[in-house]
Amino acid sequence: MVQKKKDIAVVGSGLVGSLLAIYLKRLGHKVTVFDRRPDIRLVSFSGRSINLAMSNRGWKALREVGIEKQIKEIAIPLYRRALHVKDKPMYYQDYGKEGEAIWSISRGVLNRKMIDLAEAEGVSFRFDEKVWDVDLPGARLFTGESEKSEWTTYDFDLIFGCDGAFSRIRHKMQRRSRFDYSQDFIDVGYKELTIPPTKEGTHKLDKNSFHIWPRGNFMFIAMPNLDGSFTCTLFLPFEGEVSFENIKTRKQAQRFFETYFPSVIGDIENLAEDFFENPTSALVTMKCYPWTYWDKVALVGDAAHAVVPFFGQGMNAGFEDIFVLNQFMRKYGDDWEAIFKSYQESRKPNADAIAELSYRNFLEMSSKTADPEFLLQKKIEKWFADKHPELWVPAYSRVTFSDQPYSEALAIGDMQERIMKEVMQFQDIEHNWNSKKVETFILQQLAEVKGHSFIS
Repeated sequence: MVQKKKDIAVVGSGLVGSLLAIYLKRLGHKVTVFDRRPDIRLVSFSGRSINLAMSNRGWKALREVGIEKQIKEIAIPLYRRALHVKDKPMYYQDYGKEGEAIWSISRGVLNRKMIDLAEAEGVSFRFDEKVWDVDLPGARLFTGESEKSEWTTYDFDLIFGCDGAFSRIRHKMQRRSRFDYSQDFIDVGYKELTIPPTKEGTHKLDKNSFHIWPRGNFMFIAMPNLDGSFTCTLFLPFEGEVSFENIKTRKQAQRFFETYFPSVIGDIENLAEDFFENPTSALVTMKCYPWTYWDKVALVGDAAHAVVPFFGQGMNAGFEDIFVLNQFMRKYGDDWEAIFKSYQESRKPNADAIAELSYRNFLEMSSKTADPEFLLQKKIEKWFADKHPELWVPAYSRVTFSDQPYSEALAIGDMQERIMKEVMQFQDIEHNWNSKKVETFILQQLAEVKGHSFIS
């Protein structure tokens, strides 16, 4: 269904705002993007960005507007996890079936590319322009140098808030009656670090793996960049015996890396330098509802549902928001009230589900990947899934390599976990893990699940 041309504001020039602007422009609308920050293409990065992991949902949204190929040119496929467990040899875990990969991509590089692509479509960007207030019923924005300076007023037909977890647009919506809002900070923060390339410009570690050093309640990860470097992230408690608060000197930082991450010993000096240069950032899960106001304003991406980064789905979920929103725009045409109502009702349960899955994956990545019982359970699941691919798809694959709703992935994952908890109680399971008895038990349990046809 064709839509009448609207004058639309998108607040936030990040990944979600830039992609949404492309979608809206393709539908014939006039689009202006506002951002309080300077043009990212003209500034150096601040050391506050975790590399992104693009997966099926993200690629699907890019494919819809024909830019998947251009983005793949600036990404590197990761086919497996490389686990650097302390005092043991490194080992690999494949992510999915052969050929399935998540794609490592620098947030800054991708954001610059997305803005270029949006500008090429005819989208207007207004950088260094801070939105201080929003007239929700009138779809008006007020911008200025400061809260006390003179403001400029802009009138629009619609406004989309794509301005992140601490959204100015959502802040205004929060003042409305019956607006639900919660934010939950975990006690772990993160700091970006770098492993530079070799002198020849190549990668020091396997470039097609997501490298993880699990250490219980903290961990270190590394994702490759095109220039041969790795963007690394240290996730560490803010307080406690091993924490950010207890690393105050360069010597303490060096000792920390030598103690817990000896396999990166050659880069410790570089990592210790980064440690004090780059900021320590917090991680938040944010939930709210409703995501829309009348037929005038809607929240998209982190502004509606910020999640912790441990499933690599924050960007993918935001891009999927846009894909779903686009489907409703095509279905309902100029009925923006119906578009917004269907959009938020469709996406809210899935946003809540990926928030839960993301937090659980932190526990898995930091603690369980070094636990022999957890590894045995994963081994049994893979063995059974290989024998019965139509009956058992791991939760990770449902989230990462399919576009099945997150809420279904969570529900099926919980059902599978219940079955596996019973399997792990079998006597001598470590020696009989691939026995007929185990296979028969899992098949019986699946058959007893009500409506188990949705498992495939």
